Amino acid sequence: MDFVCAQAGRPAPELTRRDVARALLVVPSGVALVALPDLRRAMMSAGNPLSLAFWDSAKATLSSIEAGVATVGDVQRWVESTGTEPILMTPSYFVWPEEDERGPVASEMFARLVAYLEERVESGEIDPDALATGDQDARTAYEELQERWLSTPLPDGRVPGFAVSDEQDEELFAAWDEEEAFALSELRRIMAELPKQPELPVTELEAAAARLRALLALPGYPANVLRACAGFDDRPVPDGDAELWLAVVAGVAGPISDLSDGADVLEEFADLDRDLSEEDTALANLCAIQHADWLAGVAALVRMGPGVLASPERMARLIAESEDIDVDEQDDDDLDATEGLFESVVTLWRVLGVVDKDDVLTPLGWWGLPKALERAWSPPAE
Repeated sequence: MDFVCAQAGRPAPELTRRDVARALLVVPSGVALVALPDLRRAMMSAGNPLSLAFWDSAKATLSSIEAGVATVGDVQRWVESTGTEPILMTPSYFVWPEEDERGPVASEMFARLVAYLEERVESGEIDPDALATGDQDARTAYEELQERWLSTPLPDGRVPGFAVSDEQDEELFAAWDEEEAFALSELRRIMAELPKQPELPVTELEAAAARLRALLALPGYPANVLRACAGFDDRPVPDGDAELWLAVVAGVAGPISDLSDGADVLEEFADLDRDLSEEDTALANLCAIQHADWLAGVAALVRMGPGVLASPERMARLIAESEDIDVDEQDDDDLDATEGLFESVVTLWRVLGVVDKDDVLTPLGWWGLPKALERAWSPPAE
């Protein structure tokens, strides 16, 4: 009892089913099973007996854990059935961050919801025994209650669900910016250490820019992907050849916008079994490549210079063998996954003249790739 009270931060008469369930899960399941009868008697002595349905559910869950047959989802649902544990993922797909990953706002909102649910249990609006016995109507009502709370403004005007999501977005963007800044500094260091700096091949650039202008005026793939990557659907195409070419190559490394959804229809969007289009696949692959992989791959190419093979398979191998980034030991599946992502990259590089038809790095690619990465990773001008 002392352990449970210490875990919950409450005296025995005020302990909830959730408090007891969480304390039981902190210790090995065998220990919890042995302690269960004494704990139940101690709760009765404290005037807080809980209910037979709860103790039966606790014994069943702990026994399943001890037998090795309980899933993480089983255990999570049992804790939720205490009536005061927020649902990890609601029917509308709001997901609470893991406990050790919650920021101040998420921690505050989670605690507020727990307190709110405790009030609803006290008033009889939530029936924990019905939840513990698997009553589906009770579960549905429990989910709907939490959905309403998450979407209802607090007295200070904040909407809990949005407040938590906004905090997570801010944390994600901050981590992304930090990773991008580190990659940029490493790229500049690597370029400064090159024995010979790449020179601009003017003739190649003029020819590539002319081809690119003609391509961007066409419908369909790959023009639509290149326009989206460079953000040209929302802004004019630059007049200068270098500005145009670098903007598009930078967009391949850091897409600015998504494809125009004018041709999409709801039925296609909702059909999860349909195959992705070529352009959707390409953009998804580009967005899935990490800064570290871009850095490792491009650093290897610029060190070796024009004439080096830059096929998808070779890019995957260069990244796996890079000393510029920390890479865990990779198996064939990891290499295949990286190769698959760079299939889309190298296909677009061919169109742009970064590599030739045989996937060999061109002088233009040698000059332009590091400049394009620097552009993609540099903060926008104020």
